[in-house]
Amino acid sequence: MDSLEILSLLAVAGFALHWLNNQSRRARTALLASHLQPFQIERLMQQLTEAYMRALGETDPERQAQVWQLQHAAEQQLAHQFQDFARSFAQVPAPQARTLKVALPWIDKVLPQSTFDARRVLQIHADGIDRAVRNEAGLACRDKAFVVMAEMFLMQHSCHWFCRSKTIASARMLAQHKTRYEQALQAVSPETRQAYLAAINGPALG
Repeated sequence: MDSLEILSLLAVAGFALHWLNNQSRRARTALLASHLQPFQIERLMQQLTEAYMRALGETDPERQAQVWQLQHAAEQQLAHQFQDFARSFAQVPAPQARTLKVALPWIDKVLPQSTFDARRVLQIHADGIDRAVRNEAGLACRDKAFVVMAEMFLMQHSCHWFCRSKTIASARMLAQHKTRYEQALQAVSPETRQAYLAAINGPALG
C-alpha cells in the first residue's frame, strides 16, 4: 500500500468519524431538548444573570436591595423547574444518559469508564441551585448572587458537554459569561463541587 492509498484511507476514516460524531451529537441534543422543552429554564437564567449584574453595578444601596428583592420569585421558579427537569431526565435509560469524556463514537460501549451519568450530574446541579437559592450558607446578597450564577453556569456547561464536548462547553461559557470552567467550579458551593467531581471522575453508573 503506497502513501497515497494510506492518505485516502485516513481521509475516509476521518470523514466517517466526523459523521458519526455529528449523528451522536444530534441525538443527544434532541434528547436533552425534549426534556427541557416544557420548562423556562433558559429564560429564567438569563433574567437572573442580567438582574444580578445590574444589582452588582448599582451604587445606591437601597436600589440595589430592591433589585435583589425582585429576583426572589424568579429564583424560586428556576430552582423548582430545574428539580422537575432533573426528575424528568432521570427516566432516560442509562445508555442514552451517558456523557462522553472523550468525543469518540461508540467509546461508551468499548470503555464505559470513559463516560459519566448525566442523570446524576443534573440532579447534583438541581440540588446545588436549590441550595444556593435558599441561601443555606447565610451569605450576603452579593455573595449569594455569585454562587447562584456559578451554579447556573456550571449546570449549563454540563448540558453543553452532554450535547457536544467539554471543550466546546468551556468555550461557550467563556464566550457567553466571560467565565472559565475552573472559575465556575471554584465558585459553586463546596457540596456541589465535591459531588460533581465525584460524578464526572468516578466510574460510569449503570
